[in-house]
Amino acid sequence: MQIALNDVLKDDGKILRVDADFGPDTFEMKLGKYPITRKTPVSLVLTNKGKRNLLIQGRMDLTILIPCGRCLEEVPVEFELDFEKKIDMNLTEEERREALDECAYIHGYDLDVDELVYSEILVNWPLRVLCKEDCKGICSICGKNLNHGTCDCDHTDLDPRMAQIRDIFNKFKEV
Repeated sequence: MQIALNDVLKDDGKILRVDADFGPDTFEMKLGKYPITRKTPVSLVLTNKGKRNLLIQGRMDLTILIPCGRCLEEVPVEFELDFEKKIDMNLTEEERREALDECAYIHGYDLDVDELVYSEILVNWPLRVLCKEDCKGICSICGKNLNHGTCDCDHTDLDPRMAQIRDIFNKFKEV
């Protein structure tokens, strides 16, 4: 959704309150696509602070299904996004980039709400998601989810430095 910033920027001290919908039903990034199961409208407050400085405050709640880092079962992860952005509309897009204030959500005098929320989700993305603290993961041999029971695979891990000795014992068994 695009919000025109012209009306807010006309008068110093002007405040615009908007409830905007976040469009996508999936969150896509290089790691994959993640379904969004619940989302509230984005509550935005746009304030003209004077001298073409804009304050953007927002709030949104959403739930995204993210695979568990051990067993790969989808886990609903709640995001409570509260953000505040200060934008100097006097700067050009190049000047903002040079100042490391990359506002991919500002295009001319329009605010792209979807891009703003997307960047906030990225900033708040968890490093690791687990379905439960004691998740047992999946079997590295057969791929069975070990939270649902054990498998019959041989899980004896031997020290790779002992491989030569293991080979000697395996040859001895053959004789």
